[in-house]
Amino acid sequence: MAPPGAYQVPVGGYTMPSGAYQAPRQSEKKSALLGILALIFAAVSSVVTPIVVGVAGYEIGRRIPSGLDTTDPDFLSVLSPARDQVLWAEISFWTGTILGIAAIVVGIIAIRRNQGRGAGIAALVVAALGPVIFWIVLLFAISTGTAAGFLPTT
Repeated sequence: MAPPGAYQVPVGGYTMPSGAYQAPRQSEKKSALLGILALIFAAVSSVVTPIVVGVAGYEIGRRIPSGLDTTDPDFLSVLSPARDQVLWAEISFWTGTILGIAAIVVGIIAIRRNQGRGAGIAALVVAALGPVIFWIVLLFAISTGTAAGFLPTT
């Protein structure tokens, strides 16, 4: 007899597992469409929209060579010579914002459902860097355009 508190064997002994050993079933390979779609959204929001805003920002700076004085009470009227380019910059901003948010949401869903997990992770990283890229390109383009506006025309 075992001492009290010791581990005891069940009365009937250990039972054998019923049936033979079976390897775990392989789950079906899921489509990577969500991850790829998220990566496409992220690429467009982080690459295409900065290109559009770069071109528009250069033209804004070139058309307003005096620069932007934010202390002027009539600040926004300074942008009127470049209103078309400002509109393109704003359109690219909102397009990039919508596509970036869509990339983040679809990327999270792709990661969660394991449908293109690697592409979903890449989409999250690229979409998170998108606003930084956008603003750096815009500031550089406006600065370059302003500098070019001072060059003598031939």
